Formats: sequence, C-alpha cells, structure tokens
Amino acid sequence: MMKNEKPLILVTNDDGITAPGIRHLIKIMKEIGDVVVIAPDSPQSGMGHAITLNDNLYCDLITVNENENHKEYSCSGTPADCVKIAKQEILHRKPDICVSGINHGSNSSINVIYSGTMSAAVEAGTEGIPAIGFSLLDYSLAADFEPTTAYVKRITEEVLKNGLPEGVVLNVNFPKLPKEEIKGIKICRQAKAHWVEKFDKRTNPQGRDYYWLTGSFINEDKGTDTDEYNLANGYVSVVPIQFDLTAHKTIKELENWNLND
Repeated sequence: MMKNEKPLILVTNDDGITAPGIRHLIKIMKEIGDVVVIAPDSPQSGMGHAITLNDNLYCDLITVNENENHKEYSCSGTPADCVKIAKQEILHRKPDICVSGINHGSNSSINVIYSGTMSAAVEAGTEGIPAIGFSLLDYSLAADFEPTTAYVKRITEEVLKNGLPEGVVLNVNFPKLPKEEIKGIKICRQAKAHWVEKFDKRTNPQGRDYYWLTGSFINEDKGTDTDEYNLANGYVSVVPIQFDLTAHKTIKELENWNLND
C-alpha cells in the first residue's frame, strides 16, 4: 500500500452476500478504505474450510444496492472459495486486509473449526493477508449489529496499523447486548468446550427416514481468561488463532516411541 493510498479491503462471509451482517460490515469498512465484496450467493454456514473441486465455480458482478459505488461479486462457492478467487482472479493487487462476517451466531470456542466465517479469514491468512472474522451471538436475521460498529472499526484499524504475526488471524465475537452494556474488549484464549450432539430421526412424506442434527453446547472450561467467560460477562472477545495445527509439544514424546526398526 502506498503512503497516501486507501487500504484495499476484501469483505466476505458465510451467511450469503445479502445477509444483514455483511451489509453492516460493508458500511463500516467503507469508512476505512476501498471495499471489494466477494461472498457466497447462498448461506454456507458450517462449511468449515471446504472448497469447490468437482463443480463449476461462478463469480458474477452484481448490484445489491444501486446507491453503492463499490464492486460486489456473488460466488457460487464456499467462503474459502471466495477468498481464493478474489486473490487469483478479481483483485488487481493483494488486499491489505480481509474481514469476514459479521456472522449471525457465535464462532467462539470449538465453533471456530466448523465456521465458514473463520475459514474465509484463515484462507486469507494462508495467503499472507491480515484477516479478521467477526461474529455476533445472535442468529436472528433481525439481529441488531449497531452495537458492534465502533469495535469493528477500532479492531480493523489496529490490524491495519500494526499487522498480525505470520500464521495468525483474529477471531472476534460480540455478546448480544445493547451498546451501552458492552464493557470493552478482552484478548483471550479459546475455551475448552464441545457439543453433545444428537440426531433427530424423522420420516419424510415418501416414507424415507432422514436425520436432523441437534445438540447442546457444553463449556467445561472454568477459566476466566476464555472467550466464553468474557462473552458471558459482557465483553467483546478477541482470540488470536493459528492455522498451523501441529501439536508441537507432542513431537518430543512421539520421538521416544519405537516407530522405526
């Protein structure tokens, strides 16, 4: 980025290009830099880091709001696809930052591994692009995103100013609270939690059985330095995550195994 040049901001999500969360994020980002939107043409929640390999991938320039002057592309693929095609085919240069969201629903704790929102951010990170995933703990299409505004802007500007360590992206979650009740930002770790899942077996009108996934979220982490704890106590959680999945501490232990003759 040249000294007096506005930052180029790639905006994407997993809820689809017309979702209220991404529309709010676009509005904030336009106050910071030049925005290009490349997002799925339909909801892609829970897709994780899936990519399109065995189907055609379409990416069409569209107009969502005639009063907008930035470019928007609707992609037939996954959130990770959106970032890949943005860098390789659409953008004239590498973006200065990629922001994903604002997701309708939590991506804290274990949810991060299922999240299309965060996978878009991780994909950007693997390409050397500073990236942030934003999520609001409200699944409703009528969710109020206004309380997130100042925090989204501040976090984005700080990443643009300071950069991020290589291999790290930010996972940011917002509590479902009015603006005046949010206490501030906490840098924290991912809580140790899991889903206790259940498949609800049903039968369709043609007599064929099918299954509907349900479950309960269990947080067994009693720490006060976690995303779950801070969200429950009125803070915005910021968790730095890495896409190097190596369990480095285990390497020495495995070296003591009798794996070679």
